[in-house]
Amino acid sequence: MTNDLDTLATALYARIDDELKASPWLAPWRPAVGIAPTLSDAELVTLAVTSALLGYTSERRWLRRVGRDFGHLFPYVPQQSGYNKRLRAASSLLTSMIRILARDTSLWSDDVWLVDSTPVGCGCSRETATRSDLAGWAQYGYCASHSRYFWGLRLHLVCTPGGLPVLFALTGAKADERETLRDMLDTAPDVEAARPGQTIIGDKNTHLFKPLRQVIESINQTFKGQLDLERHGGKSPTGVAARILCRILALTAAIWHNDKTGQPIKRSLTAYDH
Repeated sequence: MTNDLDTLATALYARIDDELKASPWLAPWRPAVGIAPTLSDAELVTLAVTSALLGYTSERRWLRRVGRDFGHLFPYVPQQSGYNKRLRAASSLLTSMIRILARDTSLWSDDVWLVDSTPVGCGCSRETATRSDLAGWAQYGYCASHSRYFWGLRLHLVCTPGGLPVLFALTGAKADERETLRDMLDTAPDVEAARPGQTIIGDKNTHLFKPLRQVIESINQTFKGQLDLERHGGKSPTGVAARILCRILALTAAIWHNDKTGQPIKRSLTAYDH
């Protein structure tokens, strides 16, 4: 099996389609009576992941590119408004596929997890902070790694040392990291119960984390430098959540595909970003 974007997109589409056939409740809700969408849910999610891997932050520009260069993968391209609406409604499917793909990798069995958070900026002006639909969720916070204040959210991640996302949460910038970790574990009791004795290392002045500081910074940089985490473009809570989930799924899908094709570096996106 080759290791390129077309192959990843095809494999991801087939996997999502199979999961939806086996577990139809994973699909976004829609009326029992009505016109079936021309773009399937599997195609929608694959389209969003491909966009994230190629670094598109504008949905309009991406959909124009799809119609021009990716017709062999996506014969039907919706309008931007319809695409955006369906993507926001597919958040639960995105979340489910992140977990399903992660479990289907060799990295899932790692007995050490790393936990950290990274800023997700949502605006730069005082006017944005007071008038945005994100006001009340997004907050002013401080990023010690870059010695800067920001207005926005924090993405909390529990990852393997190889960068595979295990658990994640999106909170206000001032949320306590330890409390958020406890909440993430509480909301995924099946994950915690299946891993008795799991080692979780966090960055709270512990000597155990110092050798791994570069590892977690590298994982965060993959999200920010290659998947444009802070250029998500979301203007509402559902919009931001969907776009962040697309980026987490994009990284998970790349690791899953690299693992299945026997690549030495599981977190490499080089084969998929052009």
